[in-house]
Amino acid sequence: MAIWLTPTAYDRLQQELDALRRYLDTSTQDDPNAIAVRRAQQGRIQQIHEMLVDAVVGEDPPNDGVAEPGMVVTVMFDDGDTETFLLGAREADYGDIEVYSIASPLGAAINDARVGERRKYELPTGSLQTVTVVGAVPFGLHAGARA
Repeated sequence: MAIWLTPTAYDRLQQELDALRRYLDTSTQDDPNAIAVRRAQQGRIQQIHEMLVDAVVGEDPPNDGVAEPGMVVTVMFDDGDTETFLLGAREADYGDIEVYSIASPLGAAINDARVGERRKYELPTGSLQTVTVVGAVPFGLHAGARA
């Protein structure tokens, strides 16, 4: 599955990957703690590699009001509270905006929803939460409006 990334997020992940690989190449410790750290780093290297292989970089989705990866989405909860976040990969850094993955309960519920559409998702308590998508704009337009 393709993962949407900004050019900055892609570059940060590539830098992290390069640093992890350099560290593994120079690491020769054989104590149990070093081995555990090495395994964790190898797992992170694999995770980043898989993200970068399938990445869609810097291509904003269409400005059609549909919640999908790469869109900054605003939802309204039943109590009237709103929340604005980027629908994207949580493993990448997009600056100061909150990120929800489409694998999260809220992200999965609103993925492909249009502005005005109501969706439900299950909370950890088992109860259902209803949200209404009240806005969805490409990250580039949102970021440009904040600059």
